[in-house]
Amino acid sequence: MKKTLYLIILLTAAFSTKGIAQDSPIFPRGAKSPNVHHTGDVWLKELNESDSTFTFSIAVASFAPGAKLNWHFHPGGQILIVTSGNGYYQERGKPKHLVHKGETIKCLPNIEHWHGATADDEFTYIATSPTQKGKTVWLEAVTDAEYKKQN
Repeated sequence: MKKTLYLIILLTAAFSTKGIAQDSPIFPRGAKSPNVHHTGDVWLKELNESDSTFTFSIAVASFAPGAKLNWHFHPGGQILIVTSGNGYYQERGKPKHLVHKGETIKCLPNIEHWHGATADDEFTYIATSPTQKGKTVWLEAVTDAEYKKQN
């Protein structure tokens, strides 16, 4: 009976969506980025810089509530894997999308877009980009009107 009780407690803790371990970040937050290509507080942690063997970079980006990147595009495209929080993704000329933990966003090559946190939530994702075609091309800041616009 005790073994069964211990097993139930262990399984309940392991599969709990509110468990302490599940709310802990997988990777450390990284260094705070200077506000050059974004608004608000953003932290970046490089996990893999591209090289001649692995031609893609991987990074973790964490955003404080309301923080957002400028409009930009990636010559080789980019994939974002949302690991926590709620955020926005918008392509130029299209509606803004609310994105959540567990979602994947495919940013097609050379498509202007922006992404960032909602006003009330932090937002973190893992980003990977093939850099052999070039690095991120930064454009103008997202205006408050664009950020606040309801779709």
